[in-house]
Amino acid sequence: MYILIRLIFLLQWFLFLSCKKEFLGEKLDDKSYVFLFWHGKLALMPFIFKKLALGSKKVFVMISEHKDGELIAKNIELFGINSIRGSTYKGASSVLRSSFKVLDEKNCIAITPDGPRGPYHSIADGCVNIAQKKDVDIVILNYEASRYWEFKSWDKMILPKPFSKIRYRILKPFSLKNLEKDEAKKIIKEKFDMISTKDSFSKDT
Repeated sequence: MYILIRLIFLLQWFLFLSCKKEFLGEKLDDKSYVFLFWHGKLALMPFIFKKLALGSKKVFVMISEHKDGELIAKNIELFGINSIRGSTYKGASSVLRSSFKVLDEKNCIAITPDGPRGPYHSIADGCVNIAQKKDVDIVILNYEASRYWEFKSWDKMILPKPFSKIRYRILKPFSLKNLEKDEAKKIIKEKFDMISTKDSFSKDT
């Protein structure tokens, strides 16, 4: 597994460095946040956390305990990103306690709300519970690419092609305070729809 993780890491850097990058969004305040991004955007998402310039704050990504999760956890560790193992489906109470501790220590949590098993682009309760319990704002992250491969997986993961253009987006923080769970999830989905626009790129470029 060690060799595979290193090869993936090198591939990520090659793709990132070969592509033209654009980062859109406002600079974040010095607060703790719950970052959300789709599971299908895992491949090159680690690079955005460097751009966010969170200073001394650490980012902990919630990652499931299955075999694929282990590979992801080891991979993001090479980027200096931490992980919380488990999900809001399995071992939920332990994961929530760990997440609360991270936020209490003034760090940040990152969650794929449709992971680890889907459905595609669904919003799990866990991200709402964490943000509301600790009264922390949500920040949605996304990237699109002008040319990419799309995997035939449940999350339709995309991998930008070399020398394409990648556009990262950082949505303005928003609060879920005092919202009913269904209303909060609806707002999150609407925000994702706002930031996940592919029509700005032509796949022929």
